[in-house]
Amino acid sequence: MIRAALIVGALTATATVAAAQDPHAGHHMPPPADPHAGHDMPAPGPQDPHAGHDMSAAPASADPHAGRDTGPPAAAPAAAQLPVGQAPAPAPITDSLADRVFGAAAMDRARDVLAHEHGGDRASKLQADLLEWAPAGGAYGWEVEGWWGGDIDRLAFKTEGEGQKSEGVEAAEVQLLYSRALARYTDVQAGLRYDIEPRSRAYAVLAVDTLFPYWFEAEGSLFVSDKGDLLARVEGAYDLRLTQRLILQPRAELDFAAQDIPEAGAGSGLSTAELGLRLRYEIRREFAPYIGVSYERAYGGTADFRRADGEDRETTRFVVGLRAWF
Repeated sequence: MIRAALIVGALTATATVAAAQDPHAGHHMPPPADPHAGHDMPAPGPQDPHAGHDMSAAPASADPHAGRDTGPPAAAPAAAQLPVGQAPAPAPITDSLADRVFGAAAMDRARDVLAHEHGGDRASKLQADLLEWAPAGGAYGWEVEGWWGGDIDRLAFKTEGEGQKSEGVEAAEVQLLYSRALARYTDVQAGLRYDIEPRSRAYAVLAVDTLFPYWFEAEGSLFVSDKGDLLARVEGAYDLRLTQRLILQPRAELDFAAQDIPEAGAGSGLSTAELGLRLRYEIRREFAPYIGVSYERAYGGTADFRRADGEDRETTRFVVGLRAWF
């Protein structure tokens, strides 16, 4: 009995101490509140990421090539295989925004200035390729040409001749030509030639004046006289620049005739050939004195005519002269 009383007393004391340590001891505590209380919560199941979305139009699996032709790519046609178009060219533009801003009259003046500065203007030139004299024999000669016009169409003038101090002018001719640019460095010329000496005669002229690569100048001419005589001439020259001012120029001229012309002293075939070598010094580009040597020889019937007249078949001259242009 005594032991039972001690056990009951110990349990009572322990309960008293625990009650003193718990602040809620003796209070009625309802169960914890449920945050989802009052909500209709269906039974949990596997979560669907597309839940609530209308997926009826979506395909089962997206095909990145859907709707495309996946056959082999066709090769692009070559430019030469493309068909040539037959459509007419578009109409040229006739109005300009600049005309609305600055006025049509002011823009017309500006276009005229632009055209003149880029080849639409008129210019002129007179050039003496040869003005020379041979001190030993008193012979002289000239080759002068000039032109007036634009880059495409020009009016050209040429004259050349020779003579002796003691005998006067022996040969002289004048040409008046229309010149048309056929290519960048080639002009076609047509017109008239008139011989003053050794006898008066008129010719129709057809010529080509060109510049070959490396600045080789060449000219070819055909002449048909009012008597039916057919002549031809080929000329060439090249400027070999030794320095900026010192230039060595070889020249050549060949004359041909289709028939014998006794009154002109010309035989058929190659009539004469003239070769020259001249060294000039350009004090200015447009003013250059020179010294040189000129060799001329007659062939065929022309040589026979000269021998019959007591003239030499060939001649060599040392010359001094002037090359100038304005």
